[in-house]
Amino acid sequence: MNVSSDYDCLVIGAGPAGCTAAALVAEHGHKTLLVEREAVPRFHVGESLMPETYWTLKRLGVLDAMKQSACVKKFSVQFVNQTGRESQPFYFHERDPHESSQTWQVRRSEFDELLYKNAAAKGADCRDRTRVTDIHFDGDRITGVQLRGAEGDPADVACRVLVDATGFQSLLGTRLGLRKPHPRLRNASIWTYYEGAKRAPGRDEGATVILHTSDRKAWFWYIPLHDDIVSVGVVGESDYLLRGRQDPATIFAEELAKCPATAQRVEAARRVDDFHVVRDFSYTSKEAAGPGWVLIGDAYTFLDPVYSSGVFLALKSGELAADCIHDAFVHDDVSAARLGSWSPSFDEGVSLIAQLVHAFYTDGFSFGAFIREHPEHAGRLTDLLVGKVFNNDVAPIFADMNPWIERIAAAPSDA
Repeated sequence: MNVSSDYDCLVIGAGPAGCTAAALVAEHGHKTLLVEREAVPRFHVGESLMPETYWTLKRLGVLDAMKQSACVKKFSVQFVNQTGRESQPFYFHERDPHESSQTWQVRRSEFDELLYKNAAAKGADCRDRTRVTDIHFDGDRITGVQLRGAEGDPADVACRVLVDATGFQSLLGTRLGLRKPHPRLRNASIWTYYEGAKRAPGRDEGATVILHTSDRKAWFWYIPLHDDIVSVGVVGESDYLLRGRQDPATIFAEELAKCPATAQRVEAARRVDDFHVVRDFSYTSKEAAGPGWVLIGDAYTFLDPVYSSGVFLALKSGELAADCIHDAFVHDDVSAARLGSWSPSFDEGVSLIAQLVHAFYTDGFSFGAFIREHPEHAGRLTDLLVGKVFNNDVAPIFADMNPWIERIAAAPSDA
């Protein structure tokens, strides 16, 4: 491979987290290599952005490109319960009229490619079709990797810091045995894409819609993309959704039949892709960093697709980790404590979203019913759906929501 033999920072994985970290570390003036095993652009699920992605996108300098793109604008999120009753849309601008309250539904191949090219523009050496075949250690400290490019020849590359942004694969996290599942979230999803599916009119065209099946054993996401494509996926407990069934198409059809509100939206549409499956996707890691290494994005943690927090948390973790990596280089200290100093506050924000995820999966829970009983928390709920979980006063909502959930769980007939 025709690459330098040493870098300050080597980032594995060119998704939102990896591209963000590589761009910002390179912008700080550090020699950075970003490698991606697949050819860019490449397919990925996770198309819906939380509004709070605005601030990282602004720092990266890609807001103008997003505004000029064909991406569908997203102004709200809406929920449909098991009876087909639709909530009022949660319009993000009603809480905060700033332009950051409008976000986008993206094709991840296009969005990730934009971030990849931006990392290169900021000085990172970006290589796709390049695999990490080995990781080199000196004791417990990482010192470099072996790479193999598309042409097949290996190269040993030294680095001061290795960043694992390899998503669900979590190359380093898996090797070090760091992954631990979320005990209350053992879900799977099956998804595909439709052309010509129903869309709401006006500003609601780009809304993310979350729809429960009639027995509440699963739910559907409905995400309108540009070029008349809609991403549609079903999520449920892994044992329920996948065990004892023949194939993803059969499962999807059975669940769709139990969700008339989704079925009506796609009845005149044409499916334009295969069915994709992923299971047991909710997990975190025991550590965010160690001597000479950092985990970010989905390689570090992934909650659940219900609130579209994945890309937001990937971007944010990439941004926070990049600043800590720069600080580590400035102080010539690549210890776990300095490289991972971003993670405690990050984890606190993730825990707030996690509590909202657990609320969603509680039988009988309804955002509408909760807000009718506690209207003082309407703004905080919208803040959570927007992604304002860092440096924001949203935690007090759970002082009332958690007891409310316990009551619902104990006596669902009262809901």
